[in-house]
Amino acid sequence: MKQFKTLIIAIVLFFGAQVATAQTTKVGHIDVSTLMTTMPAMKAAEAQLTKLREGYDTEYKKLVAEYQTKAAQYQKEAETAGDLLNQTRSQEMQDMGTRIQKYQDDASKSLQDKQIELQKPLTEKALAAIQKVARAKGVQYVLDSTVGSGVLLADGMDLLADVKKELGF
Repeated sequence: MKQFKTLIIAIVLFFGAQVATAQTTKVGHIDVSTLMTTMPAMKAAEAQLTKLREGYDTEYKKLVAEYQTKAAQYQKEAETAGDLLNQTRSQEMQDMGTRIQKYQDDASKSLQDKQIELQKPLTEKALAAIQKVARAKGVQYVLDSTVGSGVLLADGMDLLADVKKELGF
């Protein structure tokens, strides 16, 4: 009987501590996607990426136009050209196609690398501001309330306005 009382007291103390802990935990949320897209520095980074992308697109279009012009020319001359010349031209067209594909792949990788290079410091700055604001408000957990992030209800403390203020915009 004495052990039963001790067990009951231990259970009550355990659950009482759990309830007390749960009541003091503060949870906040922030739409990180909205924060990142509204950062002035992010807009500048996006403009830089757009300019770079347009440059790659222009060059790609030039390469494709050159390929199409040569293909049309070779097609016209195919009947009068000899087999050896047609074979050489066919190989040249395959090589050009390969170079165009390689250019497109390299441009895509370069754009992706540049995007990471530009966004990484901004992401780190935003994370530092989120942490600073959360700590100042006594928030222990911050959830990302971006649509599709898994947060189904975000009625808690929204830190977006305070983090924007911390970042100066």
